[in-house]
Amino acid sequence: MLKNIDFSKVVDLSQLVVYQIGQIVSRTLVQNKSVGLTLFAFDKNEEISSHESTGDAIVLILEGSAEITVGGEVFNPKKDEVVVMPAGVPHAVKSIDPFKMLLTVVFPQ
Repeated sequence: MLKNIDFSKVVDLSQLVVYQIGQIVSRTLVQNKSVGLTLFAFDKNEEISSHESTGDAIVLILEGSAEITVGGEVFNPKKDEVVVMPAGVPHAVKSIDPFKMLLTVVFPQ
């Protein structure tokens, strides 16, 4: 079930997470065995180091821009663009400037 978000109203996802100096802020909307939905706000030069997931993931940039590495290839998506990170493939996320993203992970059943 969804949590940490208002129901039955229009919501600006980028306003649900706030930048904090020197930090990565997250807000979980769903986390279960099938799917994860998490909002993130990265301050400048913050990163999540290379790791792998058991599920396929998609990152939607809500604000700013990022450097996302997937299987050694570097992408620089901007607002309203997405990057897909396949299950089992190493990936990392780094902020060039402060940015916000929605991470969706779909896990195998």
